[in-house]
Amino acid sequence: MADKSKKQNAIQMFFRETTGELRKVSWPTWPEARRLTGLVLVVMVIMAIYLGLVDYFASQLLSLALSF
Repeated sequence: MADKSKKQNAIQMFFRETTGELRKVSWPTWPEARRLTGLVLVVMVIMAIYLGLVDYFASQLLSLALSF
């Protein structure tokens, strides 16, 4: 029985500490969040194009090497 009460107290302590830590977080403002989200989307598009080109040229090189 003692183990069960310890687990409940540990769970309660976890949520209490987590709530305390979340209060310390410096949350971005809405304009900052929108700007950073836009930046992430732009970087994702650039990386998708880059990786797509690398994949295309690698597959062309591989098919050229295998054709000999």
